[in-house]
Amino acid sequence: MLTVIQRVSESSVRINGEIKGLIGIGLMVLLGIEEVDGQDDIDWLCNKIVNLRIFPDENGVMNKSLLDVNGDLLLISQFTLHASTKKGNRPSYIKAAKPEVAVPLYEKFISSMEKTLGKPIQTGEFGADMKVAMVNDGPVTILIDSKNRI
Repeated sequence: MLTVIQRVSESSVRINGEIKGLIGIGLMVLLGIEEVDGQDDIDWLCNKIVNLRIFPDENGVMNKSLLDVNGDLLLISQFTLHASTKKGNRPSYIKAAKPEVAVPLYEKFISSMEKTLGKPIQTGEFGADMKVAMVNDGPVTILIDSKNRI
């Protein structure tokens, strides 16, 4: 699983002009799922994401986690994170999981993230044409690959 994690002061996702998810201070997470991903990747990523110390403490040092600041999380599925651009100019998405594999893993990720965070999260809709807006606070953007843990 690949993630792009952005610390935000606000973020939202619209589908067909309607707001589907909306958060204030917290994290906006883009999630790309591969065929080889599983529950171990989900558990590791959820724990890593909520415990990342990327929020400022009283001295302005990034020393607090999403849990510490009681922040919110907006999760957006994004298969294009697995784009390969090695050949030509049209990206290949061969590594991205097909919907029959990705949808159940996405739903498990949501459930695991809510359990790890201790509250509901906001989401987009798998496979939908989404309009995502956010104010990247910092800016702080972190890339995490569950297959690159060392």
